Amino acid sequence: MAELKTVPTDANVEDFLHAATPARRKEDGLRLAEIFRDVTGTDPVLWGPSIVGYGSYHYVSPANPRTHGEWMKTGFSPRKAQLSLYGLKDQPEAAALLPSLGTYTEGAGCLYVKKLDDIDLDVLRRLIAIAWSRADDPDPAS
Repeated sequence: MAELKTVPTDANVEDFLHAATPARRKEDGLRLAEIFRDVTGTDPVLWGPSIVGYGSYHYVSPANPRTHGEWMKTGFSPRKAQLSLYGLKDQPEAAALLPSLGTYTEGAGCLYVKKLDDIDLDVLRRLIAIAWSRADDPDPAS
């Protein structure tokens, strides 16, 4: 099995967030860090060079059960073009809330938001709480 490239690092999350550009992305990233910390009650870890992650769980790919590993329960990245939000759409309870989130687009494993003003932060908090409560994926061999 190939090694995952996106793994927890010892890099300083605050330094990463303060270096984000443009200025709006930095402001939104710092605000997201406060929201995620408030909801999860934990400190963030930088996963790879650019994802601020919270917690972890053991995943098993439904497409190929031999593909498994550790991944963050939830997190975000203040990318130049938009904010990427991770782990907020995987659970059925979360999927039901997405229509009330606001303006976003979806990628394979994340949501993309242009700016925090485009979404309902109370709904975001609920989505983060759902992601935070995620348990390890069941082992299909069991």
